[in-house]
Amino acid sequence: MRTALIVVDVQNDFCEGGNLAVEGGAGVARRITEHLAEHGDSYDAVVATADWHIDPGSHWSDEPDYRDSWPVHCEAGTIGAEFHPGLAGALDHVQAVFRKGEYEAAYSGFEGVTEDDGRKVTLQEWLAEHQIEAAEVCGIATDYCVRATALDASAAGLSTTVLTHLTAGVAPDSTEATLVELDKAGITVAS
Repeated sequence: MRTALIVVDVQNDFCEGGNLAVEGGAGVARRITEHLAEHGDSYDAVVATADWHIDPGSHWSDEPDYRDSWPVHCEAGTIGAEFHPGLAGALDHVQAVFRKGEYEAAYSGFEGVTEDDGRKVTLQEWLAEHQIEAAEVCGIATDYCVRATALDASAAGLSTTVLTHLTAGVAPDSTEATLVELDKAGITVAS
């Protein structure tokens, strides 16, 4: 089965020291790089997603509720929107980056687009063009963007696995609930 690794939102703002830091984010960056150094050749494709906000409306708030609204993060063109330095080695394997959420909240990597020969291509289109049948999903955050990306991968007909040892969640309760939800949706939850 042709398999892609989808690396979700391993950006500076989601790692320690960032505007919307998730505990363990920097460790996830490092472990993904180590995983690809060891297993990179086993994937038929490796892609990454990134929040790339310009004006996402109510997604940003000066008084965030940390459910539907958040502090300013991953603003397009800023250091916070760049991939974490710990991911540098992994980026050598990445064939395409799908940026999402310029003018809206966007949790799923399947809302992202990349430039390919001068045309905008969605993640789902790109994976189909590369005959991908299975997706392994990792990154930040387990209970938000990893969750949404995995659910959309499954809905797109891909055999989907979430690599939990290569993710970090915002909160223990919502992360645990997410893993139960993914399992019930037929998504493999692998540690």
